[in-house]
Amino acid sequence: METLLLLIRIILAAVFALAGIGKFLDLKGSEKAVKDFGVPDNLAKPFSVALPVVEIIIAILLLPVATAWLGAISAFLLLLTLIGGMICQMAQGNAPDCHCFGQIHSEPVSAKSLGRNAAFALLAFVLVLQGSQNQGLSIFDSSNNASEGNVMSLILGLTTVGLLAAVVFYLKKISEQQMLIMRQMEVLQLNASEGGKEIEREDLTNPHDGLPIGGSVPDFILPDINGRNVTFENLLMQAKPILFFFVSPACIPCTTLLPEIEAWQNELKEKINFVFISKGQAKENLEKFAGENLKQILLQKDKEVSELFGAQWTPIALLVNTNGTIASRLAVGDKAIRELIEKTKSEIDKTDFLLISNGNGDESRITKLGASLPDFSLTDIYDKNVSSEDLRGKKTLVAFWSLKCAFCEQMLDDLRTWDKTKGADEPNLLLVSEGKVEENRKLDLQSPVVLDEERKISNELGMSGTPSAILVNEDGKIISETAIGAKQIWSLIGKKN
Repeated sequence: METLLLLIRIILAAVFALAGIGKFLDLKGSEKAVKDFGVPDNLAKPFSVALPVVEIIIAILLLPVATAWLGAISAFLLLLTLIGGMICQMAQGNAPDCHCFGQIHSEPVSAKSLGRNAAFALLAFVLVLQGSQNQGLSIFDSSNNASEGNVMSLILGLTTVGLLAAVVFYLKKISEQQMLIMRQMEVLQLNASEGGKEIEREDLTNPHDGLPIGGSVPDFILPDINGRNVTFENLLMQAKPILFFFVSPACIPCTTLLPEIEAWQNELKEKINFVFISKGQAKENLEKFAGENLKQILLQKDKEVSELFGAQWTPIALLVNTNGTIASRLAVGDKAIRELIEKTKSEIDKTDFLLISNGNGDESRITKLGASLPDFSLTDIYDKNVSSEDLRGKKTLVAFWSLKCAFCEQMLDDLRTWDKTKGADEPNLLLVSEGKVEENRKLDLQSPVVLDEERKISNELGMSGTPSAILVNEDGKIISETAIGAKQIWSLIGKKN
């Protein structure tokens, strides 16, 4: 029995040492994990440092017989706390990353991680029940109650556990370096295929020129891998936000990212619908992207749907709300996709209407996203007072205009037609312009036109060019980033350019 108790102490000491060291190697990840478990932001950083310190102290206490019982009690209480936190998160339908072993190994909270911690807690409880005077053999004194051979065997076992931990850690490091090398080789192979020359792709647009946050997704129809036609409306009927992945069977980085997509899908499949937009034959897409989870793969003939979204690269991810509006910018490449996923996981349980400010462009365009429209009171070109309060009660497209802007002139006819024919369920229009009253009256718009000669409103909202626009909801909240140019402005109200 004494030999068994010593073995339990060694196992628990190794576990807590690994957990503490792993967390120290990734303090940023530890801080995020404790936040996800509900620790207040102002306490997250000190807590993320204190936890691995406590774990390492517990590991040290478990080894000598004199302090083993105190270490066992501490281990048992800490494990009970962690188990309680896991059960609480699972009961709420959450699956935060447990970050149990920090950089060495981490996974979402699940029945598996819960069971593992319960097993460790049971081992600690066995030690607690033995009392302070019966904690098994001493590692440091072979003369007490065991033969020298038994003690040496146990020491060898402890050394083996430590070596295995080191092997796991360094294998992980080697794997990360290998992945980086593979990606660099992919770039070199791509350049080599072009004869080492600078690659110019005039057919591709800037990845930041996609549809704006808050814009409406244009309807489309594509066959799935079984040949059945699927429309965007069909996808919305599943009543979950949609995470689109724009991929290709010939895309090597898409293959590299697939295991992570599988893990995200496992974690978020009850909350988000994962949809792949690809091209080519069904068979090659199945071979490439089938993986372990059932995926909805839609096949375009060329890039017809990618062009609707402005998604001309692969891999690209885009989040869409349940009402069919854009919830994020295009996340171009694996790093941006990971950032989008992390932000989505942190926001998905907070609100039904997602607005993920995930970068990839001019940050000034999203500074007011989700904020209230600034208070203003101006006189329109027919001497009527228009204030920010007048915009409440219905969505409003607030457009910023200049009579000297050639791009404004190009979209004027379409704007005038929409203004006169828009339905009752479409947003109101408020045009914020500059110049002389008489010239603005010639725009012949039914909706109010207010003059902002000093650009107080546009400057406060970060508007630097015309034409541009934002969408404001019924409560006066800004629910879109700044749309620039006709295509993006029309997307805010679900119209094709």
